[in-house]
Formats: sequence, structure tokens, C-alpha cells
Amino acid sequence: MRIWAVANQKGGVGKTTTVAALGGLLARGGKRVLVVDLDPHGSLTSWFGHDPDTIAHSAFDLFQHEGRVPEGLPARLLAETGCSGLSLLPASTALATLERRMVGVEGMGRIVSRALAQLWDDFDYVLLDNTPSLGVLMVNALAAAQHLVVPVQTEFLAIKGLERMLHTLEMIMRSQKNRLGYTIVPTLYDRRTQASVKSLNALRRSYPDELWRFAIPVDTKFRDASQAGLVPSEFDSETHGVRAYRRLLSDLLEQTSSSGGS
Repeated sequence: MRIWAVANQKGGVGKTTTVAALGGLLARGGKRVLVVDLDPHGSLTSWFGHDPDTIAHSAFDLFQHEGRVPEGLPARLLAETGCSGLSLLPASTALATLERRMVGVEGMGRIVSRALAQLWDDFDYVLLDNTPSLGVLMVNALAAAQHLVVPVQTEFLAIKGLERMLHTLEMIMRSQKNRLGYTIVPTLYDRRTQASVKSLNALRRSYPDELWRFAIPVDTKFRDASQAGLVPSEFDSETHGVRAYRRLLSDLLEQTSSSGGS
């Protein structure tokens, strides 16, 4: 099993789209894929037709057992996506209450790792969609992940958010004594605008080693795919956005394979 976390402390940069797109492409390639929604807003859960406000069982259930994960619980929480080979561990809005509920409870930073350990033989890839705030959920995702994908919108404010995200990553890695490789992915790129072009050039200057060499373009088909409840490659396999994600997936597979998944 390979585990990739998709995270950024700024919202609206394409995290959920990245998870849905990469997960769909992996599943279409014959892999057994699990996407995990760790965002109380539940955008990924909603994408696949489930309501995070009313869903009966979700990732929230994992955190209700004093740091333990009862045997068999993760498998019972999985939901359908309508995409062959792609399963979902959904979110509920109750995840937003975890911070105050978990005060003083030991071992809460490794709940997701323990849950995925029970599913280790069932999936080839796991993609973790994250809340845009630092807390117990992001700590769990970074502790479980073998590689981090950081989508960043090609605009100035998003680049400032990237700096905060990488600072957070450094703090967590120091506390966990775990070095996590990461790939910065420029998103929502519009080559017709000066702001996008300047931002992408700034990213290339600041992060020459970690930045993916291409960019995910603005593509309205992503919104249409989410409204249809389909992964982008099933909605339209040849749209320019899907082609970009296909290229990103190829590069991530090469990168994580050569680094042993981390």
C-alpha cells in the first residue's frame, strides 16, 4: 500500500479535485484505491453523492475509542463511489468537534495510521484529502502518509499559504522524527493571466527541487464532474485538466517508486 496525503493550509487550491482525479486515474489503471475524506466540510464525500451532514458512519467513528481502532471498524465505514476499484472513507461534519473532544486523550495522532494498517492488504493506494487547518486531522494524515502532495493555486496569496504549510510540515516532521517527501503542484493555472504566469515563475524560483515541472490548468469540466458525481477521467477522459493529472500521476509514480514510496 502506498499512502499519499494531499494537503495545504489554504482552502480553494484544488485538494479535493486532486484526490478525485488521481484516485480515479489509479482505479482506471486497475489499482485498488481508497480515498479518505478528513475535512469536516466533506467536499470529497459530497462529490460521490453522500451527505456529510447526515451520513451515519464516517471517519469520525475512528476517533471514538480512546486512541484505539477496533478490529474491523475501518472496513465497515467504507462507502461506494460509483467508480470501479475506488472506495471512500467519508467525512461527517462532526469531525469539526474533534479538537475539543480529544483534549488530553493519548495516541490521537496515529488513529488514521492504525486504521489503514487494518486495510493494508485491501488497497494498493490510499489518498488522504485534508482540512485546510492544522490540528489533529492533519497531524494524523501527515503521520500516516509516505508522500505529501501540496496543491498551490498560482496566485500570490496561495504562495504565502504554501510557506505556512511547509513550516507546519517541518514542525510535525521534527516532532515525529519522520522525513516526509513532498511534491508542490501548481493548480488553477491560467496562462492568459499575468498573475498566474508570475506566480508560477515565482514558485519555480523559490522551490526548484520540490515543484512539479508542469501545472494543472483551470478546467470547468472538474466542476461538472463533481456535480455529476464522477471522477474527472470518467466524466471526460481527454479534457486538458485530466491530461495534466495523468502526467502528474505518472511523475508521482516514478518519484515515489524511486524513493521507496517516501
